[in-house]
Amino acid sequence: MRIVVFGAGAIGSLLGARLFLAGEEVILVGRPAHVEAIRSEGLWVEGLSERPVPVPATPELAPGTSADALVLAVKAFDLEEAARTLTDALAAPAPILAIQNGLGIEEELSAVLAEAGWPGPRRHIVRAVNSIPVTFVGPGRVRLGGSGEVLLGPGGSEDAFATVLARAGVSVRRVPAIEREVYRKLLVNAAINPVTADHVVENGRLATEPWRGQALALLHEARSVAAAEGFEFSADEAERELFRVVHATAANRSSMLQDLDAGRPTEIDAISGELLELGRRHHLVLPQTERVVRRIRARAAEGRRGTAHGA
Repeated sequence: MRIVVFGAGAIGSLLGARLFLAGEEVILVGRPAHVEAIRSEGLWVEGLSERPVPVPATPELAPGTSADALVLAVKAFDLEEAARTLTDALAAPAPILAIQNGLGIEEELSAVLAEAGWPGPRRHIVRAVNSIPVTFVGPGRVRLGGSGEVLLGPGGSEDAFATVLARAGVSVRRVPAIEREVYRKLLVNAAINPVTADHVVENGRLATEPWRGQALALLHEARSVAAAEGFEFSADEAERELFRVVHATAANRSSMLQDLDAGRPTEIDAISGELLELGRRHHLVLPQTERVVRRIRARAAEGRRGTAHGA
């Protein structure tokens, strides 16, 4: 199967490497520095292979590219631009595995596909939720931090994606209500990412005070939004899942912290910002979420200024 992995960051690189090692024809599309390193030395995946994976990589797709399937692994804030680039470059529509964090992913992606003339755009999309801990270490190198799985929602190509990922050694589980799983992960992300990014700590520090209390406050504000949207999670269920992830990824630096360190945009708006917007619609007060959104936005702006000054 010819598979384009668009967004070769941490999870995109890992999935691309696994698919390539399983014998699939893979093309990674990523940032120029990452692509250059992969082309010169191969893709190093710590925790997966002791040798670099010689997976093909490119900084951009050539017009008329053909693909049997697409793995769309860009961050949520890059989704619209990435989707437009894909629809412009592809020779024909293909099934898309959308593996972003955040809400409204299918709607945003469907709108771009419809605008590009894809017939029945929603049927091309399979929504996925990832819990595999993987870190982008630097150009040409990612680190697998432990076990996890990819959850797949219903879609026209759900079976095909489940088969090809399982063949590549990825733990896959199909679920009938993917939106609930999207919210489940959103609760965890809303608790872990902002606190670790704000205080520059690894995930495991959230098991102790004062970070534990801050994470729990954010978790329970997020729970109130999920409940208002029709997705109930008990306090015990949500806290168990939060600290399961905290302990399983204790040595990890969250993706939001990594983005701040690199001077890149963060997913604060797709995660906590989206919760604030939904909270306003339901007349909910979310003081801790509002506070941390302001702080992360300010830190991100400072980082961009610092990067510009250092250039």
